[in-house]
Amino acid sequence: MRRRFRRKPKRKITQGPQLRANDRIKYTPVILIDEKGENHGETPLKIAKEIALKAGLDLVEVSPKARPPVCKILDYGKLQYVQSKQQRQQQASQKKTVTKGIRIGIRTDDHDLDFKKKQAEKFLEKGHKVKLEIILRGREKAHQDLAKENMLEFLNSIEIPHKIEDEIKKVPRGFNTVIAPTDQ
Repeated sequence: MRRRFRRKPKRKITQGPQLRANDRIKYTPVILIDEKGENHGETPLKIAKEIALKAGLDLVEVSPKARPPVCKILDYGKLQYVQSKQQRQQQASQKKTVTKGIRIGIRTDDHDLDFKKKQAEKFLEKGHKVKLEIILRGREKAHQDLAKENMLEFLNSIEIPHKIEDEIKKVPRGFNTVIAPTDQ
């Protein structure tokens, strides 16, 4: 039997709430603000559209929830451009934190623990959070106190200043915790 090829639907880029402009404005009267910023008070929608048309600009509903709604005469294309530019700047300025994972076991050798410690320190220096997991297999699950002790010993061996974000928690396969650099 042959498999069918199905295209995944494209994800839509979500923008902020769309402002209504010109013929999409529903309510009348509106509070009209012209291109110079002067308030004309309550104006019938038809007259407001005519004033915008004479100015060669668009009538944009800037405050749709107000009653009556506030409309401004401005260039709608330019407004959309400025809004998209601000949104991109906000996204660029957001700090993205990455969580790196390190797994150890009860029987992990000293050299391997030292290597994992250096790895964790490198991640913390770069500003990443580190999720530390200790995995218990088979009969190791009977020695949970040893596992917790190994976890604390490993945390104390890390020389870079850090804080424990999530306390050591019991999970089905062992224990885990999250540490982060102190400057965050």
